[in-house]
Parts: sequence; C-alpha cells; structure tokens
Amino acid sequence: MSLNPKNNRVWIYDTTLRDGSQQEGISLSVEDKLKIAHKLDQLGIPFIEGGWPGANPKDVQFFWQLKEEPLSQAEIVAFCSTRRPNHSAENDPMLQAILSAGTRWVTIFGKSWDLHVTEGLKTTLEENCAMIRDTIALLRSQGRRVIYDAEHWFDGYHSNPEYALKTLETAVEAGAEWLVLCDTNGGTLPHNVGEVVQTVTQHFEINPSAEYGVKLGIHTHNDSDTAVASSLVAVEHGSTMVQGTMNGYGERCGNANLCSVIPNLQLKLNYSCLEPENLAKLAPTSHLINEIVNFAPNPHAPFVGRSAFAHKGGIHVSAVERNPLTYEHIDPTVIGNERRIVISDQAGISNIVAKARAFGIDLDKKDPTCRDILQRTKELENQGYQFEVAEASFELLVYEMLEQRQEMFQLKGFQVNCDMLRGEEALLSDAVATIKVCVNGKDILEAAEGNGPVSALDAALRKALVQFYPEIAAFYLTDYKVRILDSTAGTDATTRVLVESSDGKQRWTTIGVSPNILDASYQAVVAGIEYGLLQVKGNLKEVSPALKQS
Repeated sequence: MSLNPKNNRVWIYDTTLRDGSQQEGISLSVEDKLKIAHKLDQLGIPFIEGGWPGANPKDVQFFWQLKEEPLSQAEIVAFCSTRRPNHSAENDPMLQAILSAGTRWVTIFGKSWDLHVTEGLKTTLEENCAMIRDTIALLRSQGRRVIYDAEHWFDGYHSNPEYALKTLETAVEAGAEWLVLCDTNGGTLPHNVGEVVQTVTQHFEINPSAEYGVKLGIHTHNDSDTAVASSLVAVEHGSTMVQGTMNGYGERCGNANLCSVIPNLQLKLNYSCLEPENLAKLAPTSHLINEIVNFAPNPHAPFVGRSAFAHKGGIHVSAVERNPLTYEHIDPTVIGNERRIVISDQAGISNIVAKARAFGIDLDKKDPTCRDILQRTKELENQGYQFEVAEASFELLVYEMLEQRQEMFQLKGFQVNCDMLRGEEALLSDAVATIKVCVNGKDILEAAEGNGPVSALDAALRKALVQFYPEIAAFYLTDYKVRILDSTAGTDATTRVLVESSDGKQRWTTIGVSPNILDASYQAVVAGIEYGLLQVKGNLKEVSPALKQS
C-alpha cells in the first residue's frame, strides 16, 4: 500500500481486534478474528491492527494463520509497547515476537505523560525517551515501518508540554512515520483536542497533503462521549489517520466509533476514507461484527442502527414520503442502511400506506380501509400491542383488515401441565402440552413435551399442523420475551409476549397480549407460524390463509 494520499485522504486504522476486544463481554476466538479481519478488508479499511503477538497464544496463532489466509488490500498491523526499562531492545523477547509476526507495519506505544513514566514505569524521563528511540530503531533496522502511538498524550501535554513534545521528537528521529496522539483516558474535550493537534502540526511543520514527511493521527476513547467529535476536530486540524473500532467497542466506554467517523468524514466533510462503492458495506459490516462478538446491535446507533432512519410520527412519515430530506440527513442506502416506517399509536394514514407498500400492497390514502387499519392499530396499541417491534404481526393485521386472512385451523382448546422437579443442582421444569385443533373439518389431538410450558405448547401445535403444512418443520423459535404491562396489578397484570422465529434464512417477530401469559404466548407462536408460511408461499392466499387470534 502506497502512502501517497490525495489532498483530502484520511487513513482509517481499525483496532477492533485489539483495543475493541478489551471491552467487557467480548471474547474473540482465532476464527472470529479472522472473519472480522477479512470483513474489514472487504470494506476497504487500509490498516487493521491484529493484536499483540506474544502477549497470548491466540494472537500468535492469528498472525500465523493470516499468512495462510492473506488479506486482499489492507495492511495487517502488529501492536506492542516499547522495550522494558534498562533492557536492550535487541534482547527483548517481546520485540522478537513482534518481528516474528512478519507484518510490514508495527504500531509501538510509548509514554507521553511524565506521571506514567515515574509512577507507572518507575524509571526516569531520559530512560523513557531511550526506550522509544531504541525500540523504533530496532524495528526500522529490520525493515519494519512504524506507527508511534503516544499513550496518554493529551494528559501528558497538559502536565508537561515540553517533555511530551520531546517524546514525539524522539520517535520521529528514530524513524516513526506516523505520530498518533492518544486520548487514552477519554477525558479531553473536542476543543482542547483541536488546539493541541494544531500545536503539534505547527511544531513539526506537518503538511497533511504532502507525499513525504511525518504524519499525524488521532486515537480517542469515549469516556466523555465525545470520541467521534474529537476525531473529526483532529482531522480538521491536521490529522490524516483516525484510529477507532467498529461499533465503538473498547475498554470502559469504548473507542471512537468508525461507523460514525467514516460517514461523517466522507459524506459531511468531503474527506476520502473508503472507495465510494464500499461505503454501502458499512451497515452490513457493523451488523455482522455484532453477530460475531455476540452483541445485540444497538438499534439507535447513528448511521448503521436499525432505527437510524425509522419514522414513527405521522407528520414525519407524510413529509418523508414527499421528500426524504425533510427528516433524513443523508440517503440511508449510501451507507447500506434503509428507511423504515414504524407503526404505532402515533401513526397516521401515511404510515399505513407506506408500510403496506413495503409488504407489496398498494393502498390509496382515500380508501376507507386505510382509516380502518389505522383505527384498529391504535386500539390494539392501547391494549398493549407494540407493532413497531413486531412487524410480522402488523402485516398479518393488514391482511385481516383487507379480508384476505383466512383461517388455517381452529383451536378447540389446549392444556399445559408443568411439574417442577428438584434436581441435584437446580429446579427442573418438565412441561407437557395437549392441544386440539380442527384443520379442514378434521379434529386433531396432539401432545408434546418441552422444557417449559411455552416450549411444550409450541411443540404440540407444530406436531398437530406439520402433516398439513410440512414447511413448519423448518421453523424454530429464536427468542422469547415477556413484559408485564401494569406492574401495579400484580399477578393479574396484562402480559405482552414477543416471539422471534426463523426458518434459517430470515427472522420475524410476532406479538401476543393477554392477562394470561400462556394465551399471550399462544397468540405470538401461532402468528409466527402463519407468517413463516406466508414467507414460504409468497402469498398469504396460497397458504389456505391465516389464523384468527383466539
């Protein structure tokens, strides 16, 4: 990769695999790290920090395995600290592990804050500079290109600016090509970041658009909730590298979120971060990495969240239908997201028409059915339904109001018995459900066991219906959530149940509401089966359509 930037080029440096994995709750396997690295490579990220070779066996294996599965365009970067105090760089086993990783680029971090030198390292300020110089010199002598991360830079500069600048001068003299200013504690506000970055730019006479010469980067943490803003300010004052993580992962409050940094720089400030065609991969990459680390995506995340371009208020929806610019700051498709029309008790006719269109149903705003659907939606929301989180149930409601939702079967009744058994280590739930349904005039009685009443009820219903609808065999529950809507009513409170189902290719959510938790669960489970059949058949009418809620 050539470092011949255009005048407006900003180099994105992703540290999800190292700094991001330090977030509480994240534990990446070697396979996880390889998947993420290749996904970031496909996105077009130029620098990907892979970890600290030698710090743990997992990172060693990752770098070796990546040689067998090389990236297509990104530079994989090894990360390490300077040598230990009063030791030689040549004999430091930590640095030998870095060289063995075989990466062309290495990021070395050193101390900028005199407090950390004297209290943390228990050494002198002169020895700290020697550690920086010797480490970078060794790597350069072995043909490595060096990025120097100035740890705690902003705190160090505010404490002792003369010494902090001296550490950077030492790194430059030793051969570092990038100086990255790190707000490690995340406490520096954007206006201070801008002032200090500008000072460093002037001190080293850095020309951001020059082909040669030392270049400046920024690495901010989000402890003050300003990491993205500080990164943008740093770029405006001379930084041409931004370090951060996907989805803002990281220790404590996380790092600068590249899912916000990249579109802000590229779409708002006209810097070049990714190839334009790759920008549309941003939201899918964010979601995939959430899946790999086993974190639920934040629906309200800017740019990439599912709700980032969701419109709920009727006035908003009406305006967006006429011109998206009225309530959208960018076109969501540019970064791989999509506009969503949310259905709720705040909806208007425009919400109903737009949402129906998403289902492939064309409705006229003047059609009385639209107002009927809206009225019925508001009535159900008042009872405790929440269609914005159960869009599959709302689609079924639309078909019902259009009189296109026919019964697939009739419920004659069900019973659920649940025995609580004390095992050696825990209380075990052994449930049996018996259900009687009528399909095409034929009564079917089935029973099934489950590890709880809802599981048993779901199993019995599927067992009764699968002979008539074999597609059901591919459906399974992926999530089950219960919420008490009126906590003051105690055990008599109305219960809302959300069931997420899947056929292995897609997922959908249905809802049930009732004072009886089993009845609410039954409603949600049945609607989930019906909607799954709708997706398989492609048209509700072909299914011998729908279920009426019992």
